[in-house]
Amino acid sequence: MNSKNNSNPNNPNNSSTNNSNINTSNKNNNINNNSPKRELLLCRGTACNSMGAINLHESLQNALVKHKLIEKVSIKLTGCHGFCQLGPTIIIQPDNVLYAHLKPSDIATIIENHIKNNKVVEDLLYKDPKTGSPIKDMNKIAFYEQQVPLITKNCGKINPEDIEEFISIGGYDSIKKVLTEYSPLEVIEEINASGLRGRGGAGFPTGQKWLLCHQTKGDKKYLICNGDEGDPGAFMDRTILESDPHSVIEGMLIAAYAIGANEGFAYIRAEYPLAIKRFELALTQAKKAGYLGNNILHSGFHFTITLKKGAGAFVCGEETALMASIMGKRGMPTPKPPYPATSGLWNKPTNINNVKTLATVPRIIENGADWYRSIGKKDAPGTTVLALSGKINNSGLVELPLGTTIRKLVFDIGGGIPNGKAFKGVQTGGPSGGCIPKQYLETPLDYDHLTKLGSIMGSGGIIVLDEDTCMVELARYFIEFCQNESCGKCVPCRVGTRRMLEILTHITQGKATLKDLDKLEKLAHIVKTSSLCGLGQTAPNPVLTTLKYFRDEYLQHIRDKRCPALVCNELITYYIDEDLCIGCGVCKTNCSVNAIGGIVKEPHSINTEACIRCGVCFESCPSNAILKKTNPPQGR
Repeated sequence: MNSKNNSNPNNPNNSSTNNSNINTSNKNNNINNNSPKRELLLCRGTACNSMGAINLHESLQNALVKHKLIEKVSIKLTGCHGFCQLGPTIIIQPDNVLYAHLKPSDIATIIENHIKNNKVVEDLLYKDPKTGSPIKDMNKIAFYEQQVPLITKNCGKINPEDIEEFISIGGYDSIKKVLTEYSPLEVIEEINASGLRGRGGAGFPTGQKWLLCHQTKGDKKYLICNGDEGDPGAFMDRTILESDPHSVIEGMLIAAYAIGANEGFAYIRAEYPLAIKRFELALTQAKKAGYLGNNILHSGFHFTITLKKGAGAFVCGEETALMASIMGKRGMPTPKPPYPATSGLWNKPTNINNVKTLATVPRIIENGADWYRSIGKKDAPGTTVLALSGKINNSGLVELPLGTTIRKLVFDIGGGIPNGKAFKGVQTGGPSGGCIPKQYLETPLDYDHLTKLGSIMGSGGIIVLDEDTCMVELARYFIEFCQNESCGKCVPCRVGTRRMLEILTHITQGKATLKDLDKLEKLAHIVKTSSLCGLGQTAPNPVLTTLKYFRDEYLQHIRDKRCPALVCNELITYYIDEDLCIGCGVCKTNCSVNAIGGIVKEPHSINTEACIRCGVCFESCPSNAILKKTNPPQGR
């Protein structure tokens, strides 16, 4: 390990993301009257923007002008605060107070009470899902309290559109350090010693990947940042690109120096317009400041970055398909070897790293390999950024040390399952991942443990499942996604996933036999072992893991023609509870096939033969009088 990097390690919990030293409240909910000028951190990430943060920003500006508070209060536009479920959100510093689910009409209340009279507005605070109590200090919220922000330490804290703010907190110091103190090989040795593994899903050691490209001779080398995040429910890369784009650029600079590349590409899917906008701005700012272009920082190192918009093909997350897309070809994978490190873009040596991997690199250079290895597990050091969603109280972006258990993620940070429902399992790794049942709650979240259970770490998507989740329908959904996204180049993936989808559809309709179940399992193994690329090789994972851990549900669908989770439309019946029905007629009005009868103020009824089980009546009933039941068990 390079001794140059053995600086004093900094605990991530002591970073700027933790402000536990701030006096947030005292008796009667009053804030310290001697607090300095306040800063309002307004989340302007994609999620909050979609929930009205733009209007909130306008209302906030107008209110500060109206109350003549411009000199005492400033507004900072930030990226994602992580707790997406609470959006739109504002964090008031240095009070460390988080206000959630805000509307423009709430701004006057916050200004009058909190800003002018130093009193926390409890009604607008996050409420603990277990106790219902409002939490005044955001660091005491379990969702934030137990995280270890390393890759995301700047997200939600800085203005992503201001390079000067990034520089003021140490941004681009790592590339300065590298260019003045390290040879390319020494950089690779430091990354290798840190144990950093690729955060895009495969988990290949980053240092080894760089070394192979470094050792390959060539007059031209390329570096690619893979921001083609296509998993349903995944938004980790998007958040980092939106919230801290300069960290990714700095990571690319260090990687390019290490492998000997002077040209790079950032491949970001076109469905991420805000990420693209902010990354393009960051590129312009970095070039103007001398961090991109020729003779960077007068070091003799040259490097440029071109942003390439992906067209939204899931298969382009695979590195050879991604490179084809950059070169203007159809995004289709090619067999390996040759590997990109020896023959990539235009047959030149090429290195490809994920957004999260590159954003980690400056932290390692800043604090050293030993510091990084002190976080996480011995065989899986560092942190992982997860997108926590599904049937969970606290959903959003989470960063944890590798090796954290599923239980801690779901029940401590995630706050458990809403509405008193029972936990059923988690689906990890997106469409390519697998479903892990509740008996494995103590499983550490790392590459090896998840692989042993038949799933993968993937890029970091975690979907929590409760008792109302039908595992057969879930497997069918993911196979349908993979089948639609298959490039069609190889027969196992193109045909195999289609046949698997047909069988799964028949099972959810109650039309399958036990022979179909055997055929499904056999097909899954064929597709997994003989597909050309990672999409086809991992597509069967949701099917294989649900067959392994939830086989009884498949049998109930096939033998009993029942869906115990009340999800599969062909196997359930809607009916109206006469004691709950108020006779409002909403269901009757919304029924497109006239399957509901009844008169106003009298209990209605559903003609089950005419009902197409679309679920509109179930969703629209104001008195929750429409219920579902599964079919009675069939003869075996």
